Amino acid sequence: MFFLGVFFAATAAVAYGVSTVLRALGARRAAVAARSESGDKRNPMGGPTVGSTVSTLTDPAFLAGTITVMIGFLGGAFAARYLPLFLSQTIVSGNLVVTALLGTRILGIRLHTRDWLAISVVIISLCMLGLSSSHHPGGGENNLFHWGLLFATIAISAAALACVFLLGRSGAIAGGASAGLLYGIVAIAARVMRGIDPFDPVALLTDPAVWSLAIAGAVAFWVQTIALQLGAVNGVTAVLVVGEVAGPGIVGVVFLSDSARPGYEWLAIVGFIGAVIGAMLVAWYGSHEADHFGEKPQPDGGWRRGARNNPANQQFDADAHTHESSGSQPASEHER
Repeated sequence: MFFLGVFFAATAAVAYGVSTVLRALGARRAAVAARSESGDKRNPMGGPTVGSTVSTLTDPAFLAGTITVMIGFLGGAFAARYLPLFLSQTIVSGNLVVTALLGTRILGIRLHTRDWLAISVVIISLCMLGLSSSHHPGGGENNLFHWGLLFATIAISAAALACVFLLGRSGAIAGGASAGLLYGIVAIAARVMRGIDPFDPVALLTDPAVWSLAIAGAVAFWVQTIALQLGAVNGVTAVLVVGEVAGPGIVGVVFLSDSARPGYEWLAIVGFIGAVIGAMLVAWYGSHEADHFGEKPQPDGGWRRGARNNPANQQFDADAHTHESSGSQPASEHER
């Protein structure tokens, strides 16, 4: 079962990575179309409009990404039952690399040395978490834990929706992190839910953990979709990965009898801190990627975020100011 769990986790990692890029492509195309049709009458908070979100859901690339995310969802759920949460979620976190690589080809994102180093820190740190984990079957049988998981799911879901709808463009990273926590709840619920083996439909449908899985999965999908409209795909994915690994990992240790291997506790601590710092760096540098509308050129590869000394950026800013003064909008890459 161990190798079967690893296979399912690896499948989930590839599927989630492909899904993220395809859904980001759909979100960008819908955002560009909505802005063109509305004459730049956007949400005053800078967030997506209802129309742009609905258009995203019907975009062909987004629909293909929805199919692949379902494959990732099933793979991750099976892996969570066969592997310790530390290990299964660490393997699934490999979708960050898949997203970064495909993003360079499909979304035109340029990855510089700083980006690769930050991504490498995340992956290496998450591998440390996986290597340091030990697994003892059991835990999660307490009915109080199942109800507590449901209440936590509802609270995090409400906070996640508030982030992406009330914070505008600044809510992208918070939305990505919230979506990560919700995907983590999906893994926890899949681990503890009753009525699977042996199969008992009554026990399955009356288990609060199953309700948690359904709510968390739906809200995480929606919130991640909006976050991809608001922010850079690599930054959103980086904080999502930390949320979906760290959350289940902590819950597994505290409530589900997962633990670090004797003598490897230090590795788990280093891995956790490194994953958080690495994800923050990816999000920090990725937040200045070219936006959905092609209004900014790609930044250079310097260590300063946004590459403000880049002559191309300075010239573009001057051109944009000229257009604003004349009452017209600069043409986007999609219009050229």
